[in-house]
Amino acid sequence: MNNISRFNSLDEVGGQDQASQRGQPISLRLGARSLVLVGLMGAGKSTVGRRLAQTLQLPFRDADHEIEAAAGMTIPEIFAIHGEDHFRDGERRVIARLLQEGPIVLATGGGAFMNDETRLRIAEHGVSLWLKADLDVLMRRVRKRTTRPLLQNPDPEGTMRRLMEIRYPVYATADITIDSHEAPHDRVVADIVKALGEWLEKDNEGNAEP
Repeated sequence: MNNISRFNSLDEVGGQDQASQRGQPISLRLGARSLVLVGLMGAGKSTVGRRLAQTLQLPFRDADHEIEAAAGMTIPEIFAIHGEDHFRDGERRVIARLLQEGPIVLATGGGAFMNDETRLRIAEHGVSLWLKADLDVLMRRVRKRTTRPLLQNPDPEGTMRRLMEIRYPVYATADITIDSHEAPHDRVVADIVKALGEWLEKDNEGNAEP
């Protein structure tokens, strides 16, 4: 099967027009760059990322899962035993390694994009995409899991509000922003495919020789 026919699945999410430029699928236009999903916990980075990777026929990696595999313990255990600083250092190193595997779809933890070095590496080796969600959407999602270390306190909603105030201005520097709303995941994936195609077209025009 040739490269073009492999990506016919983009038709299913309405992204074919935006996904190709001169007949090239998004994966070829990315080159060695990875698509890096950033955003707060509950934004849907892992769930949407897996579906997006399937659509684009790219490998999917979840930075949190890779960290747990490297450490041999869960993230809550890393926080409890070694502290957040230790976790963040491992997170930085794991993401740097994963970016060398591109092109991939990479879901990152909520705090990863706050690291200056990580943002620089993502800019060098990837396209950053912020899945932006409102507070009520985030809280509905995170309440389904009780393993979020940063929310293990008497006021998880207040913590989430503070994280939004601190992190949203930094997330806003991502290359692409997509609203992560209460819609079918395929619809969010379609929005990403369209926005990514448009971004790559502009990026190509900006890098074209005069």
